[in-house]
Amino acid sequence: MAEYRLEMRDVSKAFPGVQALDRAQLKLRPGSVHALMGENGAGKSTLMKCMFGIYKMDSGEIYYEGEKVSITDPMDALKRGIAMVHQELQPVPERSVAENIFIGRYPTKRWLGVISTIDHEKMFKDTEALLKEVRMSFDPKAKLGTLSVSQMQLVEIAKAVSADCKVLILDEPTSSLTSNEVEALFLIIEDLKAKGVSIIYISHKMDEILKISDEVTIMRDGAYIGTWDAKELTTDMIITRMVGRELTNLFPKRENEPGEVVLEVKDFTSINPKSFRDVNFTLRKGEILGVGGLVGAQRTELMEGLFGIRSHTTGEVIINGESLDVRRPRDTIRKGTALLTEDRRQSGVMGVLSVEDNVAIASLNRFIKWGIMLDGKKIRELVSDNVAKLSIKTPGLKTQIQSLSGGNQQKVLISRWLANNPDIFILDEPTRGIDVGAKYEIYCIIADLAKQGKSIVMISSELSELIGMSDRIMVMCDGRVTGFVDGKDANEENLMTLATQFS
Repeated sequence: MAEYRLEMRDVSKAFPGVQALDRAQLKLRPGSVHALMGENGAGKSTLMKCMFGIYKMDSGEIYYEGEKVSITDPMDALKRGIAMVHQELQPVPERSVAENIFIGRYPTKRWLGVISTIDHEKMFKDTEALLKEVRMSFDPKAKLGTLSVSQMQLVEIAKAVSADCKVLILDEPTSSLTSNEVEALFLIIEDLKAKGVSIIYISHKMDEILKISDEVTIMRDGAYIGTWDAKELTTDMIITRMVGRELTNLFPKRENEPGEVVLEVKDFTSINPKSFRDVNFTLRKGEILGVGGLVGAQRTELMEGLFGIRSHTTGEVIINGESLDVRRPRDTIRKGTALLTEDRRQSGVMGVLSVEDNVAIASLNRFIKWGIMLDGKKIRELVSDNVAKLSIKTPGLKTQIQSLSGGNQQKVLISRWLANNPDIFILDEPTRGIDVGAKYEIYCIIADLAKQGKSIVMISSELSELIGMSDRIMVMCDGRVTGFVDGKDANEENLMTLATQFS
């Protein structure tokens, strides 16, 4: 029996203008959890897509169970026992949980030995047994669209397990899971390990990596840096090897000085009785106001309500001393407000459009000439200036944004709103799903905006991020504001106390 279940040797892959992989390597033992780490753009997902047959390698070799193989496509990978849960979910929301799990390989039955139809009874029965096996209690007949994003992610994991895989690739599997769901996932992983399944685990969350991994491979700029036993590593060691330098400070020094009140919210209440209600707060010029709370605290819903995406019944929004009737996003945009949404893939980036289009889309009305056409030269000047200012790594302005790393996509979205020169930035989970190096760059951008006198509202689920970046922190629980903590007095204990203060 081979020592390694799967080996990738000297794998290289290039895209136009980008060397995504440069002689990358990976060795995976049976019944182990192997963490794959690196900054956004390090090549982790590209390497996995080569393994899963989504991309064809330019050069390199794959050995599976000791034999050299050529994986032609994802179906070939599945037949060999390799399954993958992608970072970007691709659910079919109008179909049932069972149909989503067995899509492409439905159990069938024959009528009169000729006509083949889907055996729904067997499919639902098999799904129910599978869900029990992976400690989930969803109704197999429930429409997938009725589940939360985190529950959909768990269904994707169940789908991968249902393929009776020997190798399971988990790409950012906990990015949208609650702490309880993360613990449930870890139990599933332990069960799979005990059955001899090899698991590749991609995550930026250091605590998870050190808790669950047996080995850690680190990549940088598409190249293999090394593999270490997880028990030999610390968070600082991982960060240094990921970014190629020591990060002595996780957060930049801030030089902003909060001034007069620019935004005042009074008794703001959602049209949905289960959402935010009776919210009151102020935001000052040049201030970073952190917004904390647990999943379900209605932080995102509140900010979308203030921006005009969600309806409200009562309350007043005052910007620079003037009361604003918020009915739609256009109302707040005209008053100098910008919103960076929580999920950049679903409601932020336009994947098939270029970096240039994604930056310019929110400010095109400023570049109309002769009343009928866009001034392409001025648009390119604006985009080039923003790409340089925010150090966005892209082969060119015409490159499709979906080919950029998560951190660079996030910078493009910030650039989109910078082009409008807003006074108030609402940033919803601005560093979700990006690595520690890219996080620091985003933090520097936020700190610089505040120093310029821009006012920032920053929602974050990471307490360390709130504490490290905020002048004040507003905490919510169950749709209500439960308290405010001055940034210099904030700690995890007092924030969690307020976050669990149910009314």
